[in-house]
Amino acid sequence: MTTVTVPSTFKNEIKALIKAGYYSNAGEFIKDAIRSLFEFKPELKVSLAVELYRSGDVSIGRGAEIAGMNIIQFKEVLFNRGVVREIGSESADELEERTLKLKKITKRS
Repeated sequence: MTTVTVPSTFKNEIKALIKAGYYSNAGEFIKDAIRSLFEFKPELKVSLAVELYRSGDVSIGRGAEIAGMNIIQFKEVLFNRGVVREIGSESADELEERTLKLKKITKRS
């Protein structure tokens, strides 16, 4: 978990909103603030999704969901941003071995 330092002015404002009953705690305020930020600036959701996908933290499907688009649209965004998609997790040796097996099978047919 990341620790965030909140300027004292904001701390007082957050406390006032909690006291007024708008939020039960500072965490609820922060969740609402982030949700509002993403609604106001939807391009941030796309950048978030791209970075999470790039770092391997989410799948392409989950990335598309976060970005608010379908998988085809998200693939296009990844391509436009120069993100290379990994397809499969096999090593070169494993791929070569698999290719040889497939060649043997197709020769028999």
